[in-house]
Amino acid sequence: MNDHFDRAPGAGRARHHPADPGFMGDSGDGDAKPSLFNQREPLRQPRTSPPFSENNISPSGDMVSGDCKRQSKPQYNTPNANSPSLSNDVSSLVKSSKLSASAPEFVPSTFTLSDDAAAYDDSEIYYPEPTLADMVTDFLGHLSSSPGSFDSDVEYITSMLNGCVTTEDLLQELVELIYTQSTAIPNFSYTGARLCNYLSHHLTISPPSGNFRQLLLKRCRREYEQRDEAVRGDADTQKKFHSFVLFLGELYLHLEVKSAKGGPNRADILLTGLKDLMISLFSNPVDGNLICAVKLLKLTGSVLDDVWNERGQSHMEELIQRIETILLDATCSRDVRQMLLKLVELRSSDWGRVRSAAAASNATPENDPNYFMNEPTFYTEDGTPFTAADPEYAEKYQEILDRQDYFHDVYGENGNDVFDFEDEMGPEIEEAYENFCLESEKKRQQ
Repeated sequence: MNDHFDRAPGAGRARHHPADPGFMGDSGDGDAKPSLFNQREPLRQPRTSPPFSENNISPSGDMVSGDCKRQSKPQYNTPNANSPSLSNDVSSLVKSSKLSASAPEFVPSTFTLSDDAAAYDDSEIYYPEPTLADMVTDFLGHLSSSPGSFDSDVEYITSMLNGCVTTEDLLQELVELIYTQSTAIPNFSYTGARLCNYLSHHLTISPPSGNFRQLLLKRCRREYEQRDEAVRGDADTQKKFHSFVLFLGELYLHLEVKSAKGGPNRADILLTGLKDLMISLFSNPVDGNLICAVKLLKLTGSVLDDVWNERGQSHMEELIQRIETILLDATCSRDVRQMLLKLVELRSSDWGRVRSAAAASNATPENDPNYFMNEPTFYTEDGTPFTAADPEYAEKYQEILDRQDYFHDVYGENGNDVFDFEDEMGPEIEEAYENFCLESEKKRQQ
């Protein structure tokens, strides 16, 4: 069955037997006849080749005598660069071509753009401008995660807001966004108060309803007026109210108001508000309200005490008496009682401040409580710390110095032994040591 099967590419397609019985003759001399592999048709021209004129196509489609080569497809003659017919064909193709070198992209004529591809056309995609809420949320999120960059970024943030906040409604929205984020993000009240102070002085818009600072104080007043209901509300209401109280404390410390004399002062309206808020917190002495009051007094107690003392007001004494009354009633938990006791002790020590520090030249352990503040702390062998303020400091410190001198004499400055080996080595040891050094030197030289 395979006697006349031709394995050459393109051979045997016309079902004609070859002139020879096989690839190799049957004669005993073993001479090989020409292989049909060398007589196969030429490789087909690329499909993208320009079509030549019909004059170059061989009209013959018949079989060549004795060959398996078939002219079923038009065969192209080798083009000659100097042939006038070739140049005319190329010129005609260039004139009739619809291709353009300035086209943005090449799309074959047989390619059809699907509906999905057309739907994702970049030229028709619309990217909306970021809203004020998105911008402020990004700014505050950045300041919350990187509070150390406040001084370097606040000017850029303010310039962006000056370009966006151009109407009264947008200013109201900005105030609400900053207030909400300052009371909702944990530990952001400090940075939020600093941002409010900066914007109150650098935002250019000032509508008839009020500037940024005035609108912010109006927003805080709304929460202030609900203080009596908030301290008796549910857990979520109290938590929201406590965040507002701590933010208002930070705002009192950082918000600066220009006075008639020219120097910036704190907002006195916040001073009165903080007193009323603490009275409301103590009026319902549950753990959450008491903890909030302790945090507020630790934050602003020293400043409030100084201002009220300058004005001859005893508001701080009244607050401390309320705390002592709560301690006597013992209605709060043990941990909260401990916090209140620590707060009373802190206030009795003038909020931990030292006012009568002597000059550095005249300072002595008797007249300056900070005399030993910069002295180092040492530890005994059993791990007990002691400083220069310790009565036994001199004795213990001398023991440490003696111990250091001992180790220095034995091990040297860098921990190396400093024993005098020359005095302790005998003649035999010295000779052996010298021989060892000589052998080591010879090995290195080899």
